[in-house]
Amino acid sequence: MRYVFFVLPLVALVALVAIFALSIDRDANLVRSVLIDKPVPQFALAAVDGLDMPGFDNAALTGEPTVVNVFASWCIPCRDEHPLLESLKAETGIRLFGINHSDAPENARAFLAELGNPYDAVGADRDRRTSIDWGVYGVPETFLVDAAGIIVYKHVGPLTPLAIETELLPAIAGLKG
Repeated sequence: MRYVFFVLPLVALVALVAIFALSIDRDANLVRSVLIDKPVPQFALAAVDGLDMPGFDNAALTGEPTVVNVFASWCIPCRDEHPLLESLKAETGIRLFGINHSDAPENARAFLAELGNPYDAVGADRDRRTSIDWGVYGVPETFLVDAAGIIVYKHVGPLTPLAIETELLPAIAGLKG
């Protein structure tokens, strides 16, 4: 009988650990956003100082599908995903807007000068207010907005070739299709 009192709590602990382990969502990049299927938040971002391209606001995200990428020059994963954004732009021709998150203008300009600039517009979010309104957890994050200005897709973390092929491209095709 003594052994039952010793083994029973151990069995209960193992069962609880198993239940929690099976209930964990294993896809770290799939962060459910309350903004999916909702209009983009109201915002207006000025252009990055000294960058020869416009900023943008929520009204600019209507009329055609747009990929919105949140990036920063100090973000190492942003550097890793940047060639993929350039390829996405070249292959699909989709509008690509950038939200430059909490970055000094000279650093943002240097980042884009060094790696290339696939963006059609880049807004400076120096105070991170717009990123917060979009539900950004950290950089990089990527959103797909439909022609009506509705957020239809969110990817947390750097895009990968697999994520682009299996998630983003099908979502883009669904909007164009």
